Amino acid sequence: MEPQSFADFNLNKQILSAIEELGYTQPSAIQLKCIPVIAAGGQDVLGIAPTGTGKTIPLLKKLSHAQGEHPRVLILVPTRELVKQVEEQFLQLSKNLDLRIVPLYGGVGMKEQIEQIEKGVDVIVATPGRLMDIYLKGELVLKQLKVMVIDEADKMLDMGFLPQLNRILEVIPNKRQNLLFSATFHPKVEKLANDFMLYYLRIEVEQEATPIDLVEQRLYEVRNFKTKLNLLLYLLKNEEMSRVIVFVKTRTNAENVYRFLERREVGEIRVLHANKGQNTRINSMNDFKEGNIRILVSTDVTARGIDVAMVTHVINFDSPLIYDDYVHRIGRTGRAMNKGVAISFANKLDLWHYVKIEKRIRMEIPKLPLPPEVIIADDIEYEIKDMEREIDDLRKKDDPTFQGAFHQKKGKDYIKKFNRSFRKRT
Repeated sequence: MEPQSFADFNLNKQILSAIEELGYTQPSAIQLKCIPVIAAGGQDVLGIAPTGTGKTIPLLKKLSHAQGEHPRVLILVPTRELVKQVEEQFLQLSKNLDLRIVPLYGGVGMKEQIEQIEKGVDVIVATPGRLMDIYLKGELVLKQLKVMVIDEADKMLDMGFLPQLNRILEVIPNKRQNLLFSATFHPKVEKLANDFMLYYLRIEVEQEATPIDLVEQRLYEVRNFKTKLNLLLYLLKNEEMSRVIVFVKTRTNAENVYRFLERREVGEIRVLHANKGQNTRINSMNDFKEGNIRILVSTDVTARGIDVAMVTHVINFDSPLIYDDYVHRIGRTGRAMNKGVAISFANKLDLWHYVKIEKRIRMEIPKLPLPPEVIIADDIEYEIKDMEREIDDLRKKDDPTFQGAFHQKKGKDYIKKFNRSFRKRT
């Protein structure tokens, strides 16, 4: 008989109690299929599933209690935010166990992390770079590893971590259980799986890159940056938007959107991007999770590092440049069986990307007319020309014979000019 509840997995009372306290009542589709296989050991697994499905429980069942001095499980993730997220999940679910979990990530000093390792560790959750830094200093022993997990594999590859992954695979034991999880399955992920797993069971719970059913998707065609700001401000007047993430494509856009909203009465707001210090980013994330912040403006650096159950809306102020990131962005809402809304703004350049995104997700995003209350700002010549130039470049990538309207690079002066103009107008 197929398992229907967490109790059917023969988990110990400590784990079941923690699951119940967290309010989880029913296993996700990926858990139903993965937990028995992972807990049994031996079989390598390639899991294709949307984010937020949870893969911690079978590892806890395998570990059970603290043992020895060196790590038995290594979990690799692409970002610092995801390290903290996975660590938090482990701590919540292992609260009744005595397991030792150590997070390793850059942006902070190694000394404290090394001191934690020296006290003994069962689980390491790490970014590839920091893991290798500490290993090469001789401060980490990996010969006792029993399970190797690569999570968010597609993002790991998009961020260029393949060389670090290959180095790690060279220094860990050959005899281990390998688990690779990815929200999407494309040739790069398949090659990685074939390279580091000899025989594996592929478990897929949804069509490739299919957005979560609980997320309602909408798209507005918006001519220019200032009109996007006007539409954003209009939408934020809706009180149902109680916890909102606004995704932008650059740090400059993140700061501009943040400054614009900060001057309006829209509630508490924070901005996250790569230039923000690690402590600032952690504090902002914690405040957002606790409900002290209504709006989080973020680049894709945190698109997969936010695990907040009650995000009501995701707004794609700019289209993602990596099309699989659309799935990850909208996956920040509609979590833990709560319904969510994902709203995308699209100028002419964004629309080019959304045509490709719709092909990727195998569905058309419903398009809505711009609300009549939204003020349509005048076009700015250099903004429009820049969009046309980028579209020309994209067309040339698709068709090398295409001859666009723009043959000369304009340089970056227009960026500075736009930023100066924007600050004066806001």
